[in-house]
Amino acid sequence: MLFTEPAFLYAFLPVVLALYALTPAAGRNLLLVIASVLFYARDGGVFTWVILGSIAVNTQAALWIERWRDTPRARRLLQGVITANLASLIVFKYSGFLIGNVNALRPLTGLPSVPELSLVLPIGISFFTFHSISYIVDVYRRDAVAQKGLVGSTLYLLFFPQLIAGPIIRYHDIAAQLAQRTVTAEMFASGVRRFVIGLAKKLLIAGVVTYPVDTIYAWPASEVTTAHAWLATICYTLQIYFDFSGYSDMAIGLGAMFGFTFPENFRYPYSAASVQDFWKRWHISLSSWFRDYLYIPLGGNRRSEGRVYANLATVFLLCGLWHGAGWTFIAWGALHGSLLIIERAGLGEWMRQWPRPLRHAYTLLAVIVTWVFFRADSLPQATAMLTAMAGAGPAAASPLTVSYFLSPERVLAIGAGLVGALPAVPQLMRLGAAANGPTGRLPLWWQWGTVAMLIAMMLASATQVALGSFSPFIYFRF
Repeated sequence: MLFTEPAFLYAFLPVVLALYALTPAAGRNLLLVIASVLFYARDGGVFTWVILGSIAVNTQAALWIERWRDTPRARRLLQGVITANLASLIVFKYSGFLIGNVNALRPLTGLPSVPELSLVLPIGISFFTFHSISYIVDVYRRDAVAQKGLVGSTLYLLFFPQLIAGPIIRYHDIAAQLAQRTVTAEMFASGVRRFVIGLAKKLLIAGVVTYPVDTIYAWPASEVTTAHAWLATICYTLQIYFDFSGYSDMAIGLGAMFGFTFPENFRYPYSAASVQDFWKRWHISLSSWFRDYLYIPLGGNRRSEGRVYANLATVFLLCGLWHGAGWTFIAWGALHGSLLIIERAGLGEWMRQWPRPLRHAYTLLAVIVTWVFFRADSLPQATAMLTAMAGAGPAAASPLTVSYFLSPERVLAIGAGLVGALPAVPQLMRLGAAANGPTGRLPLWWQWGTVAMLIAMMLASATQVALGSFSPFIYFRF
């Protein structure tokens, strides 16, 4: 179920919020579990039972690991459960990719072809797998206490705000909130504000700039001019940020409405002054998960420089593969890993002498160029798109000019995206608070203006929902 669907906005969410307010504290977790199962089952179908079975296995394994902690048996069980979780992910998400590549090498190996599998990818399996691993590892490391019943663990693993597309919430960050939490009026109001902002990001910016991206990337390479290639890639740069950060905002807002505090997932990544800085701001929950559960166990920065470079390369190859079973995602991860290695090897130190606008321009260019691999359907298409962006595309091959795509609504969305992707609004808020004297509060006109803006965004988003002119979240397929 999409957060942008009328069924969610006008039926599911209001009903669940009302029932939550009427339910005693002791029964609220169970209510949210039931709501989350229904939320997933609407489109998850038979996979709902697969997910519930996996939750039962992970719950029992965590209890045994806690009981046998500091024994070889606990370590073997931990390794076995991690392997089982990853095996499920590999079978559903990567078996087709692996079999396809094995069969492509058949002329060289002489081996018989492997029958292809036609498996449906369970919704949100990548996020579910990472949450499951976080749960059992945190229990093993004594970072948290295992849930004694299925309700708490199911709520952590299946809670509907972050079930489908994150953010990835580590178990030790939320364990105490699963046991006890309070929803204050201020917290609920902040959740509503955050949800409205996320909804507007998705519908009013990401949804509006989608058309040039999908249209131009669907053209044959011979029809993509330099101007078209840059328009499509810049629009995709805005689309993926406002799509995913919009979802994260909605998830964080929904969590707050039910008393949960979720970690931030984005901190204006397009304002970064290096690729390393970019990854401290982009999809923070994923990069920190890889850092804590893979990079540091591999040795992190504590080994030789060569080993550190190998660790970075490994993490980002897997980061690319996590996003999708395709060579384009592997190339995207390899490029980001290479850029981080180059910065660590000396470029980063040299860059510190550059003016910040130059460092910012370098980072934006690196990120925009690598997004081509993330969006392209194949490596040849990515190469063709980059070739066109470099100025080697046809002069005027397509009958649809760039101006065709730049409707007033789309120009407004692109402009709002360019402003909203940078921390201009927070800076204005700090200036407004400073100008209002020692109270540190924003001027009254600013507060009322913010309310008016939120109402306008909510009405405009409701109009888009009524028109049905929205697309699924990009990260749902990961």
